[in-house]
Amino acid sequence: MIRYAAAAAAVAALAAAAAAGAATPPQGYQSDANFAASFAGNGVQAVDATAQQTSCYTPETPYFDALTAADGYLDGGMSPCKGAATTGEDLGPYATQDRTAANPMRVKDHSESDIRVDPANPSHLIGQSKWVVSAEGYNHLLGFYESFDGGLTWPVQGHVPGYEGWTDNTDPVGAFDPYGNFYSLVLPYQFYYSNSGGHAYSNGSNQINPTVPPEVVSMAVRKAGGGVNGWITTHNGRPDYLMTADNAATNDPDKQWIAIDTNPASPHYGRVYAMWTIFVKNPAIIYESHADAHPDGTHTDWTAPQILPTASGKRWDTYLLPHVAPDGTVWTTTTNNPQKQDFSHASISLIWSKDGGATWQGPLPVIASVNVPTYQNTTFREGIVNTFAVGTKKVGKYYPLYVSYEDGASGLSNVYLTASYDNGRTWSAPIQVNDNEGPTEALQPNLNVAPSGTVSVAFYDRRLACPGSGTSEASGAGIAFDPMSPYGAANYCVNTAIQFYRPSLTPIGHNVRLSGHTWDPQLSAPHQGCITCTGTFIGDYFGVDSGGGATYTTSVSTFNDGANPFFHQQQVVARIGTP
Repeated sequence: MIRYAAAAAAVAALAAAAAAGAATPPQGYQSDANFAASFAGNGVQAVDATAQQTSCYTPETPYFDALTAADGYLDGGMSPCKGAATTGEDLGPYATQDRTAANPMRVKDHSESDIRVDPANPSHLIGQSKWVVSAEGYNHLLGFYESFDGGLTWPVQGHVPGYEGWTDNTDPVGAFDPYGNFYSLVLPYQFYYSNSGGHAYSNGSNQINPTVPPEVVSMAVRKAGGGVNGWITTHNGRPDYLMTADNAATNDPDKQWIAIDTNPASPHYGRVYAMWTIFVKNPAIIYESHADAHPDGTHTDWTAPQILPTASGKRWDTYLLPHVAPDGTVWTTTTNNPQKQDFSHASISLIWSKDGGATWQGPLPVIASVNVPTYQNTTFREGIVNTFAVGTKKVGKYYPLYVSYEDGASGLSNVYLTASYDNGRTWSAPIQVNDNEGPTEALQPNLNVAPSGTVSVAFYDRRLACPGSGTSEASGAGIAFDPMSPYGAANYCVNTAIQFYRPSLTPIGHNVRLSGHTWDPQLSAPHQGCITCTGTFIGDYFGVDSGGGATYTTSVSTFNDGANPFFHQQQVVARIGTP
């Protein structure tokens, strides 16, 4: 259950440690009142994107058990579509499924997120998230939402097609190629529901759909102007798999990521780089494959997956975050988070390729020991511990490299940032990003570097207390429907925040609030383990990108602004001018 029962004592006990362990952020601390007012003061526009359409699809494995309104799930479990769809997408059944009956279900929640700005048209955006038809059963496909007016409206939405034959597909990561086509790197996987409501991954006789592999890393390409159904999911007449796993219990791909070289001066212009981790019982092995994009949305054959370098004797790397510098060098951090330490400490390294992915160099150390945080007063889990970005303008002789990460050494999660200006040989002393005065948490950072070179760190922020009883904000946040009734609770509810920096990491002002309303993360929260498990999910990360003088984030909110009466997880897209 939620640790909020002892929230006051926990916050008091951690306050001294937080104050002692965290260096003052270089921009200084900011009052909660000023942070709350910074949304309006900076002209932030926030749009509830996924509430603008109703999507439905036929799942491979329906799951109808439900938590109740008393548990914070006002809309119950899986619900038939019943003509509610407005997206125009194919409602099923689908070619990859081994069942024939159409059984479309309504998409309710939109957890985890990614957003990309089309380099050829900065008013054109595509976001992705988990398209959840059952939060209790963690039953979802990837979905997408598309804007043509800089994020004000999102008329094209639907699930990413082609991989409906798996129980779930997951981890929304995508990128535009230079021609306006959008590449979504997909992680489809199979499980079945045990009698207790748990997820079972035995792929023998119990495999839920024997006509497709247990798990794959695969590609879906949305052709420029293709609408909701205009996706390419095959290559040379076959499914566009980068790898397949014969047994998900012992050979488990995860944490895939993608980058595309859109730099016209690069020798590898248009190259698509895909990376992923395979967890093989104990060691984790990291891989890369690449292909070259064509203007019509097709691509060359994927290269044979190659194992990427890791620190000697420490084969437990994951969290690959590739980015391409303007000169065509591909950089990524890797994060070593060994199971033998109960995943409590992580070290971050850097690897790179200067020949279009043919060979890889490194690793070089970035951060030796990160204390992976355990969030207080909640059931949602810690996500990806770090994020990485490459500068768009040289500082001195080199393109700067930036790493941000969350750390719980103080007892509360804080966000830090460091940079290298010599191709990763040395790194600046980490600075604290979040500028909250009180002992509250900042978490799940994501980095971006704008075309101008401005650096931004976006993150979830818990400094503003939950709305108090009897207020309109409490009604909109649904506090009455949270079993813990956290009226006025500290370090419990969530906002989205951003901090801007010059390329030198000189801060530009203070943290800016990007969410117009504080929201409750316990409402409608997906149960990623089983319906009776205590752990829930808001995502391992969220999206940030920039273009056309604006920076965009897409992140979760359960707030009801009039379009979300059941307090589902929706994707809210925020737009702020890039300083």
